[in-house]
This record gives sequence, C-alpha cells and structure tokens, in this order.
Amino acid sequence: MASDNNQESSVLKELPKIAWTRLKGCSDKVVSTVMCPVRDAKNLGKQDPRRITHSCKVGLAVTLVSLLYYFDFLYDGFGVSAMWAVMTVIIIFDFTVGATLGKGVNRGVATLIGGALGLAAHRLTSFNGRIVEFSVLGFFIFLISALATFIRFFPKVQARYDYGLLVFILSFCLISVSGYRNDEVMLMAYRRLSTVMIGGVLTVFISIFVCPIWAGEDLHNLTANNIEKLGIFMEGFERRYFETNNDKKQEKIASPDGYITVINSKSTADTLVNVAKWEPRHGRFKYWHPWEQYLKIGANTRECACKIDALNCYLNSKIQTPMEIREKIQEPCTTISQQCSHALRELSVGIKKMSCPAMLSDPHIRNAEAAAKSLESLLQNGKWLEIDFRDVIPAAAVALLLIEMVSCTAKLADSVNELASLSKFRAPYDNAVKANQTCLERVVVVTRVSNDHKVSLLC
Repeated sequence: MASDNNQESSVLKELPKIAWTRLKGCSDKVVSTVMCPVRDAKNLGKQDPRRITHSCKVGLAVTLVSLLYYFDFLYDGFGVSAMWAVMTVIIIFDFTVGATLGKGVNRGVATLIGGALGLAAHRLTSFNGRIVEFSVLGFFIFLISALATFIRFFPKVQARYDYGLLVFILSFCLISVSGYRNDEVMLMAYRRLSTVMIGGVLTVFISIFVCPIWAGEDLHNLTANNIEKLGIFMEGFERRYFETNNDKKQEKIASPDGYITVINSKSTADTLVNVAKWEPRHGRFKYWHPWEQYLKIGANTRECACKIDALNCYLNSKIQTPMEIREKIQEPCTTISQQCSHALRELSVGIKKMSCPAMLSDPHIRNAEAAAKSLESLLQNGKWLEIDFRDVIPAAAVALLLIEMVSCTAKLADSVNELASLSKFRAPYDNAVKANQTCLERVVVVTRVSNDHKVSLLC
C-alpha cells in the first residue's frame, strides 16, 4: 500500500510538468502556423521589393476609383455602373506597365466596338415585331460570338488580343440582351463605356507615373542574366572535370541551378516580349525597339544551355574517364572552357550596358575556335585506338560537346551583335574617349587661368 501511495504521489507531481510540456508544444505549433505565412511574405518581399510597390499601387487605384460610388454627386451621374470602373481597375492592373497597357487598350477598344455593335443590333431589330426582334437578335449574338471565338484561335491574335475579344463578346451580349428589356439602352451603354474608360485611364496613369515596372527592362535583364549564368558554368567546368582546383568555393561556380533556369525561361521570355511591345518609350529603350530579336537570342541561349546540361551529366556520371586519359585533352578543353566563359560574360555585360560587345567577345571566340580545331585534330589521332574503348567514349563525348559549345557561342554572339546593330548600341570605348576629352578640356582651362603656376592633373 505504501508503494502504491508513493507511485500516485509521484504521478501527481509529474502531472503539472506533463501538462506544461503539452501546452508549450501546442503553443509552439500555433506560433509556427501563424509565423510561417509571415516568413513566406517576408521572403517574397525580399526576392522582389517591387511586389510590395505593385500591391500598394493597386490599393491606391481601387481606392481612388471607388470615389465614384461613395460620393453622391458622382454616383448620381453614373449610378450602379460606377462598379464597372472598380472592376476595370481590378482586372487590367497588372504587374508591368506593358501588361497593364495591353489589357487597358484591349478592354477600352473592345468595350467601344462591342457596345457600338450591340446598339446597332438593337436598333436594327427594334423596328420589327417582338418575335422577329428576338429571332434576329439571337442570330446576331450567335454569329458574332462564334466568329469572335474562332478568331481567338489564331496564334498572333491569341498572343496579344485574346483578352480584348473576350471583352468584345461580353460587351456586345450585355448591350444587345439588356436592350431587349430596357428601353434606355443608349444611356446604359454610355455609362458603362464611360466608367470603363475612367477606370482604365486611372489605372494606366498610376501604372506609368507611380514607380513604373517596365516589362522591357525585365526582358533585357533576363536575357543578360541567362547568358551570364552560362558563362559562370563554363568558368567552373574545367576545374571540376580536370580537378585542377579542390577548393569547395570554386566547385560551387559550376552549380547546375543556373543553366536549368535558362532552359525553363522560354515561357517567361515569350510573355515579356508580347507585353513589352505595348510599352511606350522609356529609359534606354526607344520606340520600335527590336523586341523580337530577344526571342532569337533566347533560343540560342537555351541551345547553349542544353549543351551545358549534357556536359553536366558527364560531370555527375558514375562512369568516369581515368585522369590520365583526360589529361590528353586537358589543354584544348581548358582553353575552350575559359574562352567561351569570357565571351559569354562579355556578351552579358554588353547587353546590360547596351554597348557593342563584338570588339570584346570576338577575340575570345576566335581563340575558342582555334582550340576547337586543335581538339578535333587531337581526337583524330591514331593513339586513341590503343586505349580501352569504354574509357575513351566519355572523354570523346565531352570533347565533342565542347566543340559544339564553341559553335553555339559564336551563333549566340551573332544574334547579340544583331541586336546591338538594330538598337544602335554605343561603342564600348565611347566612355574612355569622352573621359579623355574632358581631361584635355580641364587642362586647357587651367592653363588659361594661370600661366605662372605649374598644375598637374590626374585623369
């Protein structure tokens, strides 16, 4: 009995600790559940602070356009149709200026044309009897809706005007069908068109003049960064394949994450090109900027990334070529890897600075081509027949991929140089010439001011 009492007393003493542990565990779960979205939101804001700016811009636009509904003197003029302005802001306000302009123009023009055709259909059918009006109106709705839907399947139309055709169908049907029951169809169409225009103009104004986010600039930076990622991989490839440097920090240079994002960037680039065409002149981008050329550069960049993907497979393969065989092709492979890396980096810098990269990248490409010819002659040497066939194949595959990488880099350089020519990029030495001219002007001015003192200027 005494032992049972002791056990019960010890259990009673442990109960508060158990309860506290469970309560603490529950509280920790609640805190983690609450803090997890907060951390995710913080990370989203850190990755791209423009997301916070865009959210605030949308909130500002919706607040301003809501005044049409809140103030009586504005509400009396538009009535319930004021909600169309709010809907327009919410629907067309996109992340970039180009996307907002594209949706705004599509919605405005489609609402105007759809409303006009709806009024015309209503007028044409209103002179006949009720049954005839219903039949003809139904035929018009079927014909225009089917025809507009079929036009949406055209690839070029779908890329830029798909949203506009949807709004056109909606506006035509709303006006024509509403006019069947409402005699004041003209006033209703005027109010809806006016509120849509007000919401669209306000949205475009805030998108352009309040911390604008340009799709063209995003496309330009995406193209340059993708090329730079390829250059970073090529810089670290020869270190990992020939094990010339065991530094862990250097091994991270050839991380495969970079080129994988390049391979998967096609949809993003296509969207940015379609959106950038809507944008007006801004920053370094003039009217009629050759946005289509970025698609050609992107295709060549992804082709290089596919070659790099194959090279990375041989880096991580379980079957590795012995080092003594790799050393036979080390010198030309190292030269190709380094020169391609330098050329890709120069192309990336040229795009970022909008300067002609040919003068800086062409020497590296010529060196890589010379090394590729040397590697080809080395592969054709008969000494390879004396080596085990299974050991030769991986090394020969890597060599051939590097030779193809040289041709891909040259093709990419040609497309970038074509962009530089179409966009009239400045020469890379313009800044140096201007600096020298400024330095000479300063020397002349100082010499004229005082001839009695010797002045030394370091420019």
